[in-house]
Amino acid sequence: MATSDEVRSLATGLPRSYEVVVRGRVKFRVGRIVYLTFSRDETLMGFAFPKEEREALLETWPDKFMRPKPSDLRYNWAVARLEAIGREELEELVFDAWRMVVPKGLAATSDDELRALGRS
Repeated sequence: MATSDEVRSLATGLPRSYEVVVRGRVKFRVGRIVYLTFSRDETLMGFAFPKEEREALLETWPDKFMRPKPSDLRYNWAVARLEAIGREELEELVFDAWRMVVPKGLAATSDDELRALGRS
């Protein structure tokens, strides 16, 4: 089971990533672009995800993932139930969401390098 604290530890170490609180909800941004957000109770995590792949994600793992609210369907976005996500999967979701919003050169950073940044 993943927690919001684990997400924070991953996201705060990523280049250009920073945490903000907007209307009582924690969000992670690169510049002005949000790539991760939590529900108020921090049981759900919204994350940047290619909208053309979203339906396949939802059909494959309906117990882990949900559609975003209707007003967010037009965006590259999906929602995860943190209680259903393991550590490796959480890393993949956070790193891939971050890669969607950073320049291509930075997005090419390997997962191993990103993990090391989170430990320093």
